[in-house]
Amino acid sequence: MNKYVDINCDIGEGFGPYRMGDDAALMKVITSANIACGFHAGDPSIMVRTVQLAVENGVDIGAHVGFADLQGFGRRVLHLDAAELRALTWYQLGALQGIAQALGRKVQHVTFHGALGNMCFADAQLAATLMQAIKAFDATLTVIAPPMTEMESAAQAAGLAVRRVVFADRAYDDHGLLVSRKLPDAVIHDEQRVIERVLRMFQDRAITSQSGKRMPVAIDSVLVHGDTPGAAQLAGLVRARLAQAGLQVQPLSQHRS
Repeated sequence: MNKYVDINCDIGEGFGPYRMGDDAALMKVITSANIACGFHAGDPSIMVRTVQLAVENGVDIGAHVGFADLQGFGRRVLHLDAAELRALTWYQLGALQGIAQALGRKVQHVTFHGALGNMCFADAQLAATLMQAIKAFDATLTVIAPPMTEMESAAQAAGLAVRRVVFADRAYDDHGLLVSRKLPDAVIHDEQRVIERVLRMFQDRAITSQSGKRMPVAIDSVLVHGDTPGAAQLAGLVRARLAQAGLQVQPLSQHRS
């Protein structure tokens, strides 16, 4: 079993007066924050507050890049060409990096949200475009990618640092991809079941699909969704259980090979 583990979360996903999730509580238990950059959620003020929370709690700052789809929360597919994909990636990375720099920190990792993320997992050409955009922006950024995906392969091909993430509360299909939220049991709501499956993934170094197929993978991090009801409590329980199992819970930037 890996010695180190990161707990990351999609965060800063409110907009204006609207809030989604308890960011302040989550920041006390996670170690890496994937911060919405204003396209699928978030706005400048929320981004500043979220980065400030990360700084105060010693949490790694990461960009959560998504489609420009506030109404659909970035979960609707948009068909963009390569130039548009590069531009939306640079725009969001630049916004978060500017805020982080003003607060004395830097963006350390990047991942992709919703429909854009799912497309990046499965589409080799799109994944390559996005990874080259990241490399052009800052080749020192770490890519948080699910194992067995085109995103992982493209990040490696681009020479970017890659850390592999598993999803605490999402079901997998037999290809190692996430089951569509439109299908039954795609999201796992039972708290104890989530904790047990996370521990099993780290112990076995494998993910298991809905049909029972076991797929060995490398794992560095576990994602707890910030918009899940009770996410902060769940993340805290996951963290405590992994620590009890002998894992050192710390940000990805502190992991040693």
